[in-house]
Amino acid sequence: MRARTLALFAIALLLAAGTALFARSWLAQRAAQTRMAAPVVHAPPPREVLVARQAIARGQILKPSDFSWQVWPSGSIDPAYILSGTRSPQSFAGWVAREPFGPGEPITTAKIVAPGDRSFLAAVLHPGMRAVSIPVTATSSISGFVSPGDRVDVVMTQTVPASSGGGEAGHREAETILHDVRVLAIDQRLSGTQGEATLAHTATLEVTPKQSEIIAVATEMGRLSLSLRGLDNPRRQARPDSSVLAQDPSYTLDSQINPVLPTTVTILRGDGKTENATVPQSPSRGT
Repeated sequence: MRARTLALFAIALLLAAGTALFARSWLAQRAAQTRMAAPVVHAPPPREVLVARQAIARGQILKPSDFSWQVWPSGSIDPAYILSGTRSPQSFAGWVAREPFGPGEPITTAKIVAPGDRSFLAAVLHPGMRAVSIPVTATSSISGFVSPGDRVDVVMTQTVPASSGGGEAGHREAETILHDVRVLAIDQRLSGTQGEATLAHTATLEVTPKQSEIIAVATEMGRLSLSLRGLDNPRRQARPDSSVLAQDPSYTLDSQINPVLPTTVTILRGDGKTENATVPQSPSRGT
């Protein structure tokens, strides 16, 4: 009886061990099948976002060099951001910043204005500034090589009439009436193409309210020309409430260019009266 009990117990142990091995094998096989059936989730590739290379001021006319691409975390990409592969920095050349950007700040179309938009000219103006247009020719606009964003001086050429007394001869005079003025547009073109010369009829300038009055009067007095300033010329601080004329006059008379032209002198007489006399000039001769 004892041997029979031991045999049954041994058989039970073998059956239990076999059942456990079978269950373990079945569970391992099911887990493998589940892993194979589950989709493989890959981490999204990093995306590049168009950002400001350096600080961009409000009203600044944008250039491709103002932008750069920066890798951005996929989980924090706003739908308004400009992603690499959708637009190029060159496509935003000539646009204007409606709001300022800090270095590394993502560019969004809501904060920039495209040329031709109704609000473009208002956005390009700095606070307190005005936009005025002046007539130009191929010569006065430097053969069409003045482009939006350039800085110029404004020169007025006029004929100074003779005095009413008849003793003073008329003169032609050129005078720099404004310094360091930003060009906003050439004709209706609000952006410039590098290397392209455009012969224009009008130039729109950004000026202070006082400078707009100077241009309005100067346009009636004579002919206006533009003198292009270099990129390395020092910038002048705008003076909204004063005229550049009174602080930095610069003019040239025709008699300074050609000494043959007559000049006028004032004669003081002994009786206290004065008289203007025209004195013809003669070129100096070598000995």
